[in-house]
Amino acid sequence: MASKTSKVEPLIRKCVIPAAGLGTRFLPATKAVPKEMLPIVDTPTLQYIVEEAVSAGIEDVVLINGRGKSAIEDHFDIAFELETTLRARGKEAEADKLRAIADLVRVVSIRQKEPKGLGHAVLCAKSVIGDEPFGVLLGDDMIDAEEPGIRQLARVYRQYNQAVIALMEVPDSETHMYGIAAGTDLGDGVMRIDRIVEKPKKGTAPSNLAVIGRYVLPPDIFPILENQTPGVGGEIQLTDGLAALQQTKGLLGYRFKGQRYDAGDKVGYLKANIAYALKRPDLRDGLLAYMREVVKTEKP
Repeated sequence: MASKTSKVEPLIRKCVIPAAGLGTRFLPATKAVPKEMLPIVDTPTLQYIVEEAVSAGIEDVVLINGRGKSAIEDHFDIAFELETTLRARGKEAEADKLRAIADLVRVVSIRQKEPKGLGHAVLCAKSVIGDEPFGVLLGDDMIDAEEPGIRQLARVYRQYNQAVIALMEVPDSETHMYGIAAGTDLGDGVMRIDRIVEKPKKGTAPSNLAVIGRYVLPPDIFPILENQTPGVGGEIQLTDGLAALQQTKGLLGYRFKGQRYDAGDKVGYLKANIAYALKRPDLRDGLLAYMREVVKTEKP
């Protein structure tokens, strides 16, 4: 994974991170804690997403928040009292770590006042994004890759000057759980999308290529979303907006390189915790020993 502090040439300058969901799959933990703040080991899930954006050269992060999500803004702000207390106790490293979070990137917070869907959440960022291409990173999708996932897509956008969405193969039995894309292979992992559907009924999916939570979009998406009628679930679906964009401006898919974890699913969340813990020298040996013991004693 790219260094969190390294400076790279920005291929896109801004991104949107929707974080207004209720997190009902993780109740009761998310009754008072935003699901985006649930930790992967000891770091909030959302911080990993922001760090990916920063590692990709993005300069401005637009967080789309909802009611009861003030903890997200606080996390990326300076915690003066806590830092002062830590320094007074000689814990300089811990205080510096907290300050580094506040200094990561410029964060703009916008409230989505009603839960009208992912497309509407992206539309909420229109005034901040302006007239330039931008990234969208979903907080449930963690991508562990040598080159940040969103930067991989930004390279494809720059090459073709068209919207790009991340794609990943999924089992046929799971296609009804995702937006699904189909099209023409252009090589090097790039596909010209001819069709995209949101959560097709079982047995009707046009392919097994699922849309994963990384997008690089042109500002042309905003008027489409403004005029879009509600789709699946009575919400403004981003997938429907992408289908309209495909008809007018074209749309590409890219099979990104890296390991994706679905932190919005309980099993996926546990997998992410284990994977990231195993990357930590201070945790790896103890965790592996425990896992070996579990495998020995747990019955099939």
